[in-house]
Amino acid sequence: MNVQTNLGQSVPQRLARVRQVMTAEGIDALLVPSADPHLSEYLPAYWQGRRWLSGFHGSVGTLVVTAGFAGLWVDSRYWEQAEHELAGSGIELMKLLPGKPGALEWLGDHVKPNGSVAVDGAVMALASARQLGDRLKLRGARLVTDKDLLEQAWDGRPALPGNPVYQHLPPHATVSRAEKLKQLRQSLQAKGADWHFIATLDDIAWLFNLRGSDVSYNPVFMAFALISQQQAILFVGQDKLDDHLRQVLAVDGIEVRDYAEAGRALGALPGGSRLLIDPARVTCGLLDNLPGAVELVEGINPTTLSKACKGEDDLVHIRQAMEQDGAALCEFFAWFEASLGQETITELTIDERLSAARARRPCFVSLSFATIAAFNGNGAMPHYRATEQSHAVIEGDGLLLIDSGGQYLGGTTDITRMVPVGNPSLQQKQDCTRVLKGMIALSRASFPRGVLSPLLDAIARAPIWADQVDYGHGTGHGVGYFMNVHEGPQVIAYQAAPTPQTAMQPGMISSIEPGTYRPGQWGVRIENLVVAREAGKSAFGEFLDFETLTLCPIDTRCLLPELLAKDELGWLNGYHVQVRERLAPLLKGEALAWLEARTAPL
Repeated sequence: MNVQTNLGQSVPQRLARVRQVMTAEGIDALLVPSADPHLSEYLPAYWQGRRWLSGFHGSVGTLVVTAGFAGLWVDSRYWEQAEHELAGSGIELMKLLPGKPGALEWLGDHVKPNGSVAVDGAVMALASARQLGDRLKLRGARLVTDKDLLEQAWDGRPALPGNPVYQHLPPHATVSRAEKLKQLRQSLQAKGADWHFIATLDDIAWLFNLRGSDVSYNPVFMAFALISQQQAILFVGQDKLDDHLRQVLAVDGIEVRDYAEAGRALGALPGGSRLLIDPARVTCGLLDNLPGAVELVEGINPTTLSKACKGEDDLVHIRQAMEQDGAALCEFFAWFEASLGQETITELTIDERLSAARARRPCFVSLSFATIAAFNGNGAMPHYRATEQSHAVIEGDGLLLIDSGGQYLGGTTDITRMVPVGNPSLQQKQDCTRVLKGMIALSRASFPRGVLSPLLDAIARAPIWADQVDYGHGTGHGVGYFMNVHEGPQVIAYQAAPTPQTAMQPGMISSIEPGTYRPGQWGVRIENLVVAREAGKSAFGEFLDFETLTLCPIDTRCLLPELLAKDELGWLNGYHVQVRERLAPLLKGEALAWLEARTAPL
């Protein structure tokens, strides 16, 4: 299979061109991460160099190219997809596994002494550059970060996005930008920092109560920010803000400069000043602009934790967004059940109809990620995406997995539901029931305030591990407030490092989404969003538990109720009572009838 990409070039042709550039520049190995200058998860087209060069369309992956080798490192979510997309490309699939070397470790072991590894410093996190640089030094090799080799090889590279920036306004913006800046400056003072540089787009959008559309599905815009006790400078494309917005920002003491001036501003910081940066969220290329006399204060961006802990006023709007989203899903599912077998329905049809149902809801802005509608074997790929060239018709017997979400002015949603098609098999129902048991276990958990979030992962896995079954991805991720659907600092995954910043706090919204995947057969995932809340105090300290936010029936036709314990049945029936009570006022006709049928108690 000859892997073709746009512009009529195949991946092998592009690799050959990049290797020519490497030879000309005296580079032995090229590292291409999935990153941009803001270290975003989802990237503007200009920064999708790894996708352009490899032909792999997953959102996460790291490519390494040498004269005689090309390898792409991805985790288990993408193994099946990568194996398919890399076929015939000359790129080897490198499976990320616990205890096995990743791309940086591989380079540290394989680059020849006195060799050189190039990576575009504009997209390489400072922490990663330090790690790789130290490994290479041990071999007498060096890291080169001042060359963008893709720029020389990439004909027709897309332009940077130029979409307008707009305000996130009250009542949905519940805290003013002036108050957020005040809180940030208090954090700087406490850390003994004179300045703070922010490169992460969601932190910037949250801090300034601004939104954009430079990145698909995420309401953010390309920008940097530099903050001191006296100044707040926003670096953004000059044509992205209108005169009124500039005046509004000026009233709050915010100076607007061009996006390209951020590096020069760092270079002009006074000698002896102390700059707070998050080494995992700022690139080495940007920090290369700093004068040697500037001292780095390293730690997590204060805005990251502030943004993660939603206030009670935020939660009022979030609950309303969940109701509207749940109502849209009910309308969709009512149509789906009535139409299945009466007309041709494909995975693409599901995306179209579900997106249209959401778009009819108040305060809807966009999807929060590309809808995953995956029937039977396609569901075994956790990040599957149907295309015009490759998609399934929904017919016969089996399981349909639908993972979708929306961006609303008052919140961000993310939900996965399993749908029976025809007659699911006994094993499919066993898998669905087991996964639900895992979701219920964590949804009902109580835990100490400040517990490190990766440690919660085992609670959801325990009912699944009990049958010697497992899944490769994490159990949960943080979710923003009309912001990125993946948000830190918390992450519920045993594979993640349990660092102090992952401590669970009230107001943190997380997904709970255990799964089971049987390659070539089917996949199961059931997902709700929850918010951590105060659950009381005891002699052993403060405790938290979860309030379930997501509102949509869990289809009991996919389950084996006899495998659910009495308390698990109680949780499910109680959840369905809440779903019915809160969604019924927003529905009528067939959608209301569907809701009532699917929330009937077991």
